Amino acid sequence: MIKKLKLTNFRNFTKKEFEFGEGITVINAPNAKGKTNILEAIFMLSTGKSFKARREEESINYDCDLARIKGDSLEIVLTKDIPEWPKKKLLVNGIARRMIDFAGNLKTTLFLPEDLDLVTSTPTLRRRFLDTVLSQVDREYRRAIGSYEKGVRQRNRILLRIREENISRSNLLFWNQLLIKNGNYITERRREFIEFINSLNKCNLKYDSSAISEGRLEQYKNEEIASAMTLVGPHRDDFIFLKNDRDLASYGSRGEQRMEILWLKLAELAFVEAKTGELPTLLLDDIFSELDHEHRKIVLDSIGNHQVIITSADEHNLPKIKSEELKIINL
Repeated sequence: MIKKLKLTNFRNFTKKEFEFGEGITVINAPNAKGKTNILEAIFMLSTGKSFKARREEESINYDCDLARIKGDSLEIVLTKDIPEWPKKKLLVNGIARRMIDFAGNLKTTLFLPEDLDLVTSTPTLRRRFLDTVLSQVDREYRRAIGSYEKGVRQRNRILLRIREENISRSNLLFWNQLLIKNGNYITERRREFIEFINSLNKCNLKYDSSAISEGRLEQYKNEEIASAMTLVGPHRDDFIFLKNDRDLASYGSRGEQRMEILWLKLAELAFVEAKTGELPTLLLDDIFSELDHEHRKIVLDSIGNHQVIITSADEHNLPKIKSEELKIINL
């Protein structure tokens, strides 16, 4: 749960403070007033990463070199063009922390309008979804995914040198073992998460896992050298939405696809609670304008005791919310 948020030179906010209720908080404002920026800041306090910026320094106010995001005990300082300053500093109770120790202190589930295209979007976005959820609940997963991604980059550089400079393939041995160890952990946690989702009997996913082992690396050795790319491992994973054993991306209607994403997000809420014993804060970015009456009702009926922060450009798109803890913020 987040009670207070203070933004300094972040996006369009030069200096702004917000207070959120324990129940439902609605942030109401016309488009381009910064509603989504508030959710971005909260999400960054949760994960250490932005869901909007390609480079996080882009979120610093254009005329400034430093931005701060502070929420209760968590703080992020972003900088650009300041010599000897880190681009991003993560703090818990004023003490600098590594990403592995920062992420997951605040649990959130984010629901964006573009998530409704997750069924038909790229495997990269579906893998990012898996990583975002699992990194919040599993410190070892955060370590493994960071080590694995760095290992893939280094291994690809060596593959390029093997191809271009004819260096020995023995240079791959260390990186092969690193990828196998971390990749297998990532695969098992992803499989566990997908099995949890399927056990709820609302959403049916098929995990398309790219297993990594010495045998598979050996199998693809010539293709990997030719392409200078690691061709097996969880960075090639995907998952498929099924409806009556058919791929929903190809055979499902738009309404069926949206319903599956809705169940997926609600399953994410349940998974985080089951793994941590904590109720994650639900962040809804103008999502009700994209949902019909039936889907809106499903969301509201599933909120329970969660803290919810909703953005809306038009209050008429909001369903009638009955909550003793309802708070309205008008920008």
